[in-house]
Amino acid sequence: MFPRNKHIIERIKKYMKKLITALLILIFMAAGYGQDTAKLHVFSMEEYEKAKTFKIKDLDNDTYVKFENTYVLDRYESRKPYFITGDDGLKKRVDLYRLLLRENKQELGTIIYYTNEKGVVYQACLPNFRAGAKVWEKYFEDIHAIDKAETNFVLKLSYVLSKEFGFQLYKAANQGKDISREAGTYGMDICFPGDTKVLMWDGSKKAISDIRKGDRIITIDPATSQATTTQVTMLMAHEAKNYAITRLVLLGADEKQTPNGTTVYLSTRELNATPNHPVITAYGEKKMGDVKEGDEILCLDKKTGAYNRFRVWTKTEQAGGMQQVYNIETGTGRTFIMNEVMVLQK
Repeated sequence: MFPRNKHIIERIKKYMKKLITALLILIFMAAGYGQDTAKLHVFSMEEYEKAKTFKIKDLDNDTYVKFENTYVLDRYESRKPYFITGDDGLKKRVDLYRLLLRENKQELGTIIYYTNEKGVVYQACLPNFRAGAKVWEKYFEDIHAIDKAETNFVLKLSYVLSKEFGFQLYKAANQGKDISREAGTYGMDICFPGDTKVLMWDGSKKAISDIRKGDRIITIDPATSQATTTQVTMLMAHEAKNYAITRLVLLGADEKQTPNGTTVYLSTRELNATPNHPVITAYGEKKMGDVKEGDEILCLDKKTGAYNRFRVWTKTEQAGGMQQVYNIETGTGRTFIMNEVMVLQK
C-alpha cells in the first residue's frame, strides 16, 4: 500500500506547486515571446471553476474540443494516456489536456482526467503561473479532496506531472528539512523506530523491537544483490527521547510504451530512521540525513523477489515524538532489509 502520512502528502503538494509554477513560467515565456504582455489573459477563479466542468466524451479519440466558443481543450503534446498500477494491483488512467483561449491560443492551464479502475473520472484543473494565489489555493484544496476519495491520487499525479514537466526541477525544488535542531534530538544513536519491519530468513517480517539474539535475518551483498542468512548477535535499545527522524518515500517505476499509451507499474517504500543511519545509494554510502531526492537505493521487489533501484521521491525530517529506537548487530553481512529497503549496519 502507498503511505498515507499527512506530512508526506503535504510535502508532495508543496513540491508540485514549486515544480509546476517554475515550468509554467518557462513555458509561458517561450509561448509569449514577442507578444504584448498587457494583452495576456489572467486566469480567474470564475474561469477555473468553469474549466472543471469541461468534459471529454471520448478520451481515446477526442484530441481537440471547443467549449462555449471561447475555450479549447487540446490534448497535451498529443500524448496518449498514462496507465498506472500500484502495489494494490489497481490500474488508473491519467489524461492531460491544455486549456487554451480559442481566439489567440493563450494557455490558461492543464486539465487532468484521472480514471480509476471502476471507471470513475476525477477531474482537476492545474492553473498556469499567471493565476492568482486564491486560484492556486483552490487547486490544492481540490486535489487534496480528491486524494481523500481516491487513495494516492496526489502521489500518482505528481509522478505523471514530474515526468511531463521535468524531474530535475522537482528535485531542485526543496530538500524537505522542516525542523530545527531544537525540535528533535540529534545525536550519535543510529537507529530505527520500534515498528520498523525486519525481513527474516523465511520471508516473514518482524518488528525490530521484537527481534532477539539468535534470530536469523536476511543480509544482501550490495554488489551482486544476492541474499543470504545471518544471525542476530545483539539488539540495541536506546532510551526514549524525542529523536529527529528522517523519512524517505521511495518510488519504483516500471514504465513501458504501448500502442495505447504509457503503462506504469508503481511501487513505494517508506523508511524512517535517525538522520545518521547509513544506507547505500547509487552514489555511494550516505547517512539518511544526507540522502537527496533523486538518489537511488536498493529495495525488495515483492513480486519477483529481486532487489531493484528505487528513487527517493520525497524526504522529510522532523521530531518523531518520545520513543525508543533500536539497532541490530549481526555476525556476518553488512546489510539487512528494513521495510523492504536495504540499509547498512551501524
